[in-house]
Amino acid sequence: MFVIALTGCIYAFQEEIQDFSQSYRFVEVSQSEMLPPSRIRAIADSIQPGKHLHAIMYHTKDRAVKAIYYAYDQYYNFVYINPYSGKVLETHDVENSFFGFILEGHFYLWLPKTIGQVIVSTATLIFFFIVLSGIYLWWPRNKHNKKQKFTIKRNVSWRRRNFDLHSVLGAYISLLAIILIITGLVWGFTWFRNGVYSLASGGETYQEYSEPSSLKKDSIHSSVNPLDHVFEFMRKEYPKAEWIELHIPELRTSPVAVNVNTDSKTYWKTDYRYFDQYSFKELSVNHQWGRFENASGADLLMRMNYDIHVGGIFGFAGKIFAFLISLVIASLPITGFLMWYGKIKKTKKKSESNNT
Repeated sequence: MFVIALTGCIYAFQEEIQDFSQSYRFVEVSQSEMLPPSRIRAIADSIQPGKHLHAIMYHTKDRAVKAIYYAYDQYYNFVYINPYSGKVLETHDVENSFFGFILEGHFYLWLPKTIGQVIVSTATLIFFFIVLSGIYLWWPRNKHNKKQKFTIKRNVSWRRRNFDLHSVLGAYISLLAIILIITGLVWGFTWFRNGVYSLASGGETYQEYSEPSSLKKDSIHSSVNPLDHVFEFMRKEYPKAEWIELHIPELRTSPVAVNVNTDSKTYWKTDYRYFDQYSFKELSVNHQWGRFENASGADLLMRMNYDIHVGGIFGFAGKIFAFLISLVIASLPITGFLMWYGKIKKTKKKSESNNT
């Protein structure tokens, strides 16, 4: 839990830190039109030959276009391209970057994914019950000891100071820690996610992500690139979009999936839309990853999960808060271990004294 909390703490500001340190993410705004996805794809493919292009992401006018190459457990690369000139600005290896390393620790403890994910999820579930038991042990039993339950005493032994740091700080952040734990467990266990969704929706079943199918028989625009058409259509639909992410159709039956967000500081308001790659007709879905306006209350809760987990749902101040909460959570296993170790030593000394 120390590793999970500390890596989460470091990752909280990854976007802001990378914006500050990676100048190639930004470009000078030009009066020229942005290059269409087909042109961006051709440029990026020349830099990443033989690799699978997963998506192309357009940001605001002052940012580079990002071509995303991904293959599970093989590679995860970004190619940053000037959307006006087509100049390749940088190729970024996500998995071998600093924040890629931090995220691997947070999700998998740097172990093989199938093993690490189970360990992290199980440890988080156990920690959930530890926090609940900690609240029970801390809870004031009478009005006379309420003040000391909320106070870290000064001029006391290090053992007493350590106890107060564990007990008092743990009490202050316990409810918020439970929120972070629950949002983490939503990713960790499908049964937990399904249970939360069922509870929030009043008994409805969670719908897994699935793509609607494109039908080649409906082809009426064979001479028009589907990515280019959908991109131009979405630009007109969302003139204030802060990102438009186009997913390359994986199969002949795949749609052109596009994500549009008018607030890049969060994810939960994103519109997810799907278009037949042959007829360009919009296709509907019956799960949460559809239009924002069609999402139910339970769908919105699932959409908010990431933004709640990182504090982003409350803006930059929320991220600072999540950072501090994670930092305190990271301290609890240390102070708790010291309490346990001190008790073991005390018991051992008492036993030795009795034997003497």
